[in-house]
Amino acid sequence: MGISEALQYPLSTIKVRPVPEDIHVQASASPHYSRNENCAYTCVQDLLKAAAQLRPQRRILVYPPGNTSSPIAVEYANLYSQARALVPLLQSLDGFQRRCPVLIHLDNHWDTLLWFWAVLLSNSLPVLSSPFSQDESLRRKHIQGLSGLLETPLCITRNKLLDLFGQDHGLRLHTVEHMSLTPFLRRDSTPSVILDVVSHANTDPRTRSRTDEHDAGLAILMLTSGSTGNAKAVRLTHDQIFAAIQGKASARPLDPTKPFLNWIGLDHVASLVEIHLQAMALGLDQVHVHAADVVSSPSVFLDLLTRHRVSRSFAPNFFLAKLVSTVRSSPGDGTCTWDLRSLGILASGGEANDVEVCVAASELFAKYGAGRDVITPGFGMTETCAGAIYNLDCPAYDVKNGRSFASLGKCVNGIEMRVMLPSGERSGLFRHAAPDEPGDLEVRGKIVFDGYYRNTEATSEAFTPDGWFRTGDRATIDSDGNLHLLGRVKDVMNVNGVKMSSADVQTAIEDALAGIGKVHVALVVSFPSRDSKAYTEQVTVAYIPHQWPPEPEDVARIHHAVAEACIVCTGSRPAVFGVRDQSSLPVSALGKISRAKMRVLYEKGAFQDEVDFHNAALEQQRWKNLTMPTNELEATLLMDLADVLGVNTSHIGVETPMYDMGFTSMDLVRLKHRLDKRFATSIPVVTLMKNPTVRALATALSSQHEVSPAISQKSSSPDSPPYDPVVTFRPDGSKTPLWLIHPGVGEVLVFIGLAQHLADDDRPIYALRARGFEPGHAPFSTIDQVVDAYRAAILQRQPQGPYAIAGYSYGTMLAFEVAKRLEKENGATIQFLGSFNLPPHIKPRMRQLNWNMCLLHLAYFLGLVSEAYADSIEDGFRALPREEAMPAVLGIADKQRLLGLGLDRDALAGWATLAFGLQSMAVDYEPSGLVESMDVFHATPLKVAARSREDWIHNHLSKWRDFCRTDVRFHAVGGAHYTMIGPDHVGCFAATLKEALRSRGL
Repeated sequence: MGISEALQYPLSTIKVRPVPEDIHVQASASPHYSRNENCAYTCVQDLLKAAAQLRPQRRILVYPPGNTSSPIAVEYANLYSQARALVPLLQSLDGFQRRCPVLIHLDNHWDTLLWFWAVLLSNSLPVLSSPFSQDESLRRKHIQGLSGLLETPLCITRNKLLDLFGQDHGLRLHTVEHMSLTPFLRRDSTPSVILDVVSHANTDPRTRSRTDEHDAGLAILMLTSGSTGNAKAVRLTHDQIFAAIQGKASARPLDPTKPFLNWIGLDHVASLVEIHLQAMALGLDQVHVHAADVVSSPSVFLDLLTRHRVSRSFAPNFFLAKLVSTVRSSPGDGTCTWDLRSLGILASGGEANDVEVCVAASELFAKYGAGRDVITPGFGMTETCAGAIYNLDCPAYDVKNGRSFASLGKCVNGIEMRVMLPSGERSGLFRHAAPDEPGDLEVRGKIVFDGYYRNTEATSEAFTPDGWFRTGDRATIDSDGNLHLLGRVKDVMNVNGVKMSSADVQTAIEDALAGIGKVHVALVVSFPSRDSKAYTEQVTVAYIPHQWPPEPEDVARIHHAVAEACIVCTGSRPAVFGVRDQSSLPVSALGKISRAKMRVLYEKGAFQDEVDFHNAALEQQRWKNLTMPTNELEATLLMDLADVLGVNTSHIGVETPMYDMGFTSMDLVRLKHRLDKRFATSIPVVTLMKNPTVRALATALSSQHEVSPAISQKSSSPDSPPYDPVVTFRPDGSKTPLWLIHPGVGEVLVFIGLAQHLADDDRPIYALRARGFEPGHAPFSTIDQVVDAYRAAILQRQPQGPYAIAGYSYGTMLAFEVAKRLEKENGATIQFLGSFNLPPHIKPRMRQLNWNMCLLHLAYFLGLVSEAYADSIEDGFRALPREEAMPAVLGIADKQRLLGLGLDRDALAGWATLAFGLQSMAVDYEPSGLVESMDVFHATPLKVAARSREDWIHNHLSKWRDFCRTDVRFHAVGGAHYTMIGPDHVGCFAATLKEALRSRGL
């Protein structure tokens, strides 16, 4: 067959021709790999040659776009013949150079496979291009970046795709159609199909020469996502690809006669290496179908798995969820005859795997014959040739350990991992993380790449001095050696100068939306954006509702849930809007949405119509449901609340819950300050906390005579109401209530964010607040007084156990004593006792804390001074006379924050005195007795408490084992002692706490 025929004829008409006799294969009689077998191939081209010679009957089955019923079959021998026939044509093109990149931009699997092999066999470097953005400016920037990176490369495409390139791309474009009509320019050229490949043994980026980017060991260039328009090219060598194939094949034995199935673009490293090249190396058939045809009809996936008796494929979490939903909603007429007995691995990656989704999907697959561990979550990157770490015991392992998201498992042959974090002893030093301790994930091994193409700066930044690749992921490795990802190191939002993990924000939003029912939202994505006139970034949230257009009531529920989550997690209010479907979103082959591209599109105004629709629906619902004030007091309180929140009074009503609007602890203090000035009195914070609507607050203030009904005169001060330590954050729920005991500052405002993040946990949440904040109530003087008061308050609201109690810092000591008393005197079962970063032996630390230090720590706790400042003055500050300590703090304190909190010198001094009194009660405290168990949540310790987190755990927190009859469980959380449940870390902390409660059976 001539070249023109190979280019023009429909694939179904192409006949198989005999394998050329000059094929030379350096391989054993069987191309199959085993766990301990060394690879016999010299270069990637050998895979196709061996398949053509040794497995000529094996086929590639390709479903054309829009077709999932009639695949086109091409034997490996035929693929080799056709690709080889194109080599002289490629080598005849102006500008062709051996071992230089050739960009392949094609939109169907067959074209891509054919030209991928043609480029390889021509001794060039294939570069598989990803689909271009629909946004013209992003597309232009991406193409120009590729042209510069690859040095004006040849580019193979189709006529129908030419318009996407524009005019200023710098690429040397050649269309398949034009080449079929063009005579060879070098008639005397002969194809050079056998590469002089040199085994690339030295892959250490520190010692390997970088002078020859086109060295013989380089096989393929794979592009990173290029979400900002500047894609990098990952160098994949022959040796690395072979090591990856061998490692993947060793993960789990599969039926050696059953094919692999791919349904994503071949520009993704998973489809290319994990499916195409691995199946070819193992001598298996392989099936390729287009993503749009599978995602649009998930049951087709099950049809294909059944029809071809597939042994290996993949499905990310979003698709598994969609598949389960589709099957459940289908009529149960008994006509489904899926047979999944051959399916051995369904790899899943690209996003976190929800354990509930894995359980449901596993049950679905098991129903039709697959093993219950067929879903295989894993970790991989383009830099590691896709999956290299797999969880082979999903979902059983994660269900057993009470996790919400699936583990990613252990390394395959050819790669090793570690989690590292700063040692804390000296800048630039790092240490291995303890089990479950968060840190930075690093990998190395034969499967890991050796650098980025023509980007020495990025390569240098990517590797540690001792040769480990920095993945850019935050992670933990549990005590069983399984990997768990926490988010990207650099994937952050910067709001008001505070950096926070985008993953934490996303998790908080997803949790909040789950609380209103998943029926409302099919997908949500959060990303930072910045208005041209703004001085800081804002959290921006796009969602896809299950129904378009959504009802105004649903818009309002979604908006309020998202706003509340963002306020708690970031301290700021988000921009929110809905979109009809994913067609307008920048989605990768695995269904992952690029936050960076979303930001560019949003800031350009691409979603303005959707934003306007969302705001109009929200306004309509607000007007519909607002309850207007019925008296002057309500009207005044409504005005003050609106001012504190920075919203128009027309947006809230007297029965709108403050917390539903994302009301924060600092908002609460600001509101108190405003009302105190207006009514010339002191309104207890607890009154505001227990009456979270304008109407409830107005009723409480009137009934307590804290303000007169006329609101124009100061009321006479009645006798103080009885002290009640309980603050109710969540009154309802079917699960065991959670009791939270205050830290050393005595106040429970710190728990507001945590309580909001636990809103979906279906349990009542109470906090216990120290005595002495309100006039007429003397502070506690002994620990016994505190324990008696808190035990009585708990029993009054929850007469029967089991009990779940936790204390933050100093509150841990009180929780321990309350738990012992409940067990001993009430015969109660304490099923969960939590320590938020406090060891049992606290006497030495309490003796360090004089009044000055309590003031300094309170100032840091409230955000009035920075941690660095507090650390820098601590030694000298402790010895200052008390009358000099306050001016020293006020002199450096954030004046705007101090004013916003409504704190003056006397109020701050009174609070410091109350905190000092609590600390003083424990200067002689010695723990004694036993409780049933303990859960210890550990964060970065105070510098004066321990040298490092490792020291903190092993030499301090571990002492809780001396006071427990059974086990002590340790849970790593983000942040430091004062920030562990602050806005930056509360989302992850809440998730860890929920898992700990579930694992205790609560």
